[in-house]
Amino acid sequence: MSELTLIEGLFLYPTPAGAYQAISTPEADKPRRFLRRLLQEPQTPALNLEPLCRLAESDDHARVLELLHHCQKLGWVQGVDDVLQAPQGALEDLLPDLLGRISENGKVLLADEQGFYLACSGFAHEVAEELSALSADLATVHQRRSGLLVSNMGIASHAWAIVDAFGCSQIGFWPLFIGGHHFVIAIAGIPHFNQPEFVSLIWALCTRYTKTTTPNR
Repeated sequence: MSELTLIEGLFLYPTPAGAYQAISTPEADKPRRFLRRLLQEPQTPALNLEPLCRLAESDDHARVLELLHHCQKLGWVQGVDDVLQAPQGALEDLLPDLLGRISENGKVLLADEQGFYLACSGFAHEVAEELSALSADLATVHQRRSGLLVSNMGIASHAWAIVDAFGCSQIGFWPLFIGGHHFVIAIAGIPHFNQPEFVSLIWALCTRYTKTTTPNR
């Protein structure tokens, strides 16, 4: 991989798939740590070795470029022409609009691990409260039984859903593991995680709920 080179003049930005990969599991392999640190940046870093080494927690340029190439092949990162800033403002102002754009029908909420919703779009207050409590119950069940699902059945997803007679999701629950916190997104109908608003949502949460640590080199 020594022939790998960087394209000058670009800035590194996660794709929606990369943002989901970063927070969909508490596991912390090298690519996920790289993506998580990228999502802690206040703005998109320049695509050059100095910030890449910092994000990759390594001074080995060849290994850093290999890691970047790995993430690029999997569609987790992209180069953009202009600097993008992390979402600014209070979360209570940002979240409802961002959440509403990642669902086909706009019915979404974000709950914490205690079963309280932080923001909601499209659900009545009473419904949002019940869904938030249910999301906490499902998180507890998953924590207890995930070993069976992963080891015996090979199911690595942490998401749960209530489905209809055809197996289509009516309400889905997707966990977000961010900086030691466990959030859940509950969505009625079809999720639209492949939108730039999903990246903005995860970026906003990561910059506020993750403490930056000094790299171990």
